[in-house]
Amino acid sequence: MRATLCLVFGMVLLMAWTSEATMSQAVPERCCFNFIGFPIPAKNIVSALETSTRCPVTGVVVTTKKGLEFCVKPDAPWIKKAMGKQS
Repeated sequence: MRATLCLVFGMVLLMAWTSEATMSQAVPERCCFNFIGFPIPAKNIVSALETSTRCPVTGVVVTTKKGLEFCVKPDAPWIKKAMGKQS
């Protein structure tokens, strides 16, 4: 009985550990789900970083001088220009 209890407890711990490891690898740190519909002046942009390819929707996270972060659709003409990707 004691061996069975230890085995079950060990299996539960193993399942919990592997599910946490899998989740940390599967979920990117930052993804965009809502996007702004207005341009941010280039002089106010500190950084503009594309989201991970593992995110369900592609986006660009823009950080302003005030430390605010906004999600922008990567095909917006103004963000392409700000990131130097004007085509």
